[in-house]
This record gives sequence, structure tokens and C-alpha cells, in this order.
Amino acid sequence: MNTEPARSRSGAIVLRRSAVSCAVNARILALVRRVLIVNPFASAVDEERTHAVAAALRCAEIARTEHRGHATELAREACVHADELYVFSGDGGYNEVLNGVDAETPIGFVPGGGTSVLPRALGLPRDPVRAARRLAQGRTRRISVGRVNGRRFGFGAGIGLDAELVRRVDALGRSGSGKRAGDVRFALVALRLLGEHRGRFAPALELEGLGRAAFALVANCDPYSYAGPLALHVAPEARFERGLDVVAPVEVGPASLPRLATYLVLGRGQARARDVLYRHDLDSLEVRCDRPLPLQVDGEDLGDVTAASISCERGAVTVLV
Repeated sequence: MNTEPARSRSGAIVLRRSAVSCAVNARILALVRRVLIVNPFASAVDEERTHAVAAALRCAEIARTEHRGHATELAREACVHADELYVFSGDGGYNEVLNGVDAETPIGFVPGGGTSVLPRALGLPRDPVRAARRLAQGRTRRISVGRVNGRRFGFGAGIGLDAELVRRVDALGRSGSGKRAGDVRFALVALRLLGEHRGRFAPALELEGLGRAAFALVANCDPYSYAGPLALHVAPEARFERGLDVVAPVEVGPASLPRLATYLVLGRGQARARDVLYRHDLDSLEVRCDRPLPLQVDGEDLGDVTAASISCERGAVTVLV
């Protein structure tokens, strides 16, 4: 006779404790200072999505970039007072923030570009609001970043062919709303570039201690990039938690192009290919060019270089995943 009332009283106590716990958690969440840096000119960014992302992240402070390099400045300022930092942008914006963030402030990358390699490589969905909800759960991961000639990069850097491709796509300009050229135009530019060279790329640089190559790709993760939904596996062994991987075809000709393209899609073959220099988990690398060659980091053109000093900063950044 007395057991039922006892269970009821116990249940009430549990409910009250649960309610108190929820209230405490809500207050803690409200005290966490979150800053959202937004590039309003990124391909998938607009005001409606920005407010939806901010709501999903519970960000009260939104900072919009106004010029090249502004995201780096905003990241430095935010790290002084923010507990968590988020970036709603494309790969260029992520790169700028990586060059301004400290080692301790957790940073979350919300897909806002046409490709958004970094968040996708970290396992986030392409939809920005879904990605924001995932990031809001607060799970963190420590990752390495690369650095070339003083500039940090998150997923990759290239000297030669792919940097020339980035430059030519940039030369197409942006739409009236400031959006960059999409995947189709990117593919057309790539085909035109290959056609101009008739599919041939002779050795043009020296990787110190490794040998000569036509061009060099440096990866901090796998995939290296994406063509629409298709992942491109330049360096299939690369991992965010390890050092850098370098992949450098010694010489490229029309006969080898299909095989090299197959490596990109399947993610295997390049590590054992005799005409490809592949090194895994490097701390540093020196590259000397025969002539000035274009350099890109995370899809951003850094101009021509005759030499590149590349290094890995292991465990340098805390990211939200």
C-alpha cells in the first residue's frame, strides 16, 4: 500500500532535479561567448542563412568581413574575449581565420563556399544549418596545420599547376553579388589549361632531398579537394593529426594523364608510382623553382615564388567537429 506513493514521491524528486539540471545547463550555455565571422560574399552565404546559422549556434555576436584579410583581424580580436569562434564562409575565409586564431580558442567551420573543403574534410554536412547544429554540440578535435613562407593553410597548398588553375579561375572575376566561379567553370578552365600545355608538364622545381618534379601538391588531410560531390584524393595517407604529405609528379605527358586522374578519384596508386614523388608525415620541406611559379594555399593565390619553405605545426589548432 505504501509503495505507490513512495514511487510517486521519488519520481517527483527526480523530475525536480532534472528541471534544476536543465536550468543550470541553460545558464552555462548562455554564459559561453560565441562569435560568428561571416563572409557575405561567399557563394552560399546570404542574410537568411546567416541568421539561421547564428540561431543554431546560439551566437549573439556576428562580425562581417569587409575586405581581404579582414577575417584574420576579426579572429585575432575575437580570441581575446570569445570562448568559441565560428566562421561562415568559403575556403578563403577559413584560411584567413586560421592565420588569426590562437591555439586554445575552439573554431568551427560552417560551409558557406562553393567547395568548402575544410568543413567537409572534417566530416561536416554541406548544408550550413545542419553543420551549425552539429558544431553546436561542442565536440572538439586538435589538428595540425601547414605553413608555407609564413602563411598557414588548413587542407592544402600547391606550387605550379593547381596554383595556376586557381589564378585563372580568379581572373574570371566574380558575379554581381560577389560570388566566385562555380565547379563547371572551374572544370572548363582546367581543360583549357591542359590543352594549352598539350597535356605535358616538364620538371620545373626541386624538392630538397627528394628530387625534381613538374609541380608539387602539399596535403594536410584527405580529401585534398572536391569536384562537386566527388572527393579528390591527392594524398590518400594524409591526416589532420599527422604531418604533411607531398605529392609531386616527376613529369606529366598525355599518356600519363588518365592514370594520374584515376589516382585522384580512387585514392590509391600514387604512393607507389615510379613517376610520382610521395612522402608522408613530413615536418618540413624546402622547394626551389627553376623560374617563378604560382603558389596557392587553401585555394588562395599568393603570387609567384622562386622558393617555398613549408612546415607543419602539429596540434596547432582546436576545431569543433
